[in-house]
Amino acid sequence: MNKQLIPAYLLTFVNVLGFSILMPVLPFVIEDYGAPEWIYGLMLALYSGFQFIGSPILGAMSDRVGRKPILLISQAGTLLSWFIFLAALFLPQVPIMGFMFPLWVVALSRILDGITGGNISVTNAYVSDITTKKEKTYVFGYLGGIVGIGLIIGPGIGGVTASSSMGYSATLIAAILISAVALLSMFVWLKESHPVEKRVVRKPQTFIHNFLILRHIRELDPSPIIKLLFVLKLLFSIMSACYMATIVLYIIDLFDFNPQEIGIFMLVVGVFLGLNQAVVSKWFINKLGVFKTLVIGLALSSIGAVAITLTTDLYWYIGYYYILNLGFSLCYPTFTALVAIHADEEKQGEVMGIYESINSFAMTAFPVLAAAIYGWYGSKIYYVMALLPFLALITALRSRKLFTT
Repeated sequence: MNKQLIPAYLLTFVNVLGFSILMPVLPFVIEDYGAPEWIYGLMLALYSGFQFIGSPILGAMSDRVGRKPILLISQAGTLLSWFIFLAALFLPQVPIMGFMFPLWVVALSRILDGITGGNISVTNAYVSDITTKKEKTYVFGYLGGIVGIGLIIGPGIGGVTASSSMGYSATLIAAILISAVALLSMFVWLKESHPVEKRVVRKPQTFIHNFLILRHIRELDPSPIIKLLFVLKLLFSIMSACYMATIVLYIIDLFDFNPQEIGIFMLVVGVFLGLNQAVVSKWFINKLGVFKTLVIGLALSSIGAVAITLTTDLYWYIGYYYILNLGFSLCYPTFTALVAIHADEEKQGEVMGIYESINSFAMTAFPVLAAAIYGWYGSKIYYVMALLPFLALITALRSRKLFTT
């Protein structure tokens, strides 16, 4: 194994762990402060909204100054955000503009974590720097497997620690320790992958420019296949955003789970995701190629979104959920691999920044709406969600010649 990839694997793991550790906890934190369900969607949107701002900035900066300093700064920001979240739990519950003061501080912590969380694009650029075209197809699959491992361990840690005598404080202390170890490890072991002679000096963009993602794409002028992948990624990301904003709420309503039970359920989900992304997706890619794997993933995502609404039996639900999970597991690494393969080497960081900002845009614009719609109509929202990967599937099939040239 390429030892240079270990820091990227570690950073990916810590990023997912930091996010997934909150999955069984955050809905109950929101409830304890007397806030409605849509606030849960808002917290997700705040993180992703500021990630949307930070991702292209950090990606472009890494093209200019190198990957390592940007990754270190962003990880330090994540660590600080956890300290702020922990401090919020000890603040007085004084209502301010209709919500308890600690909730405002929690929101601040999610903003800080989001704006420094654009390191995903830099991590992907780092991996692209040190891998060949052939290696990219399976290395991003391994990264997907690490995402699965993070989703196995994170919710388990979140559920168990939240159920301890220290409550939510224990969950946040665990997140702080994990982030601190990651920051120290990156400082010691991460080697710069983007040497000075390959760095690109571009005119700095204004803050507002980062909101104008279509203009940003036009100025970058990527190849037609990259533009197509951006469109497909947007459709899939909207579906993923709606899923992330509602799935924990749906499971709580369906099975009346507490934080520990949610953690155990998400652990099972993480086992699926890790196995699927590390092993099954690699098998699909080796047998069928990246494009056909993406097509199958989109089809299963659409079928799975409908299937999980067809039962109230836990074991049948887990079976149906596997279909949805497998669809996601096939899509995540193949999207990233296709973008990495077809992006201009001199613009890897910026292309990856736009790619991640598309996902962040979806996670900004749709979680609050999805959580609100779920509150009104329940599981019927999943029928609408299923149309999005289906539309992406049809678009990909109609444009398949681009993937063979």
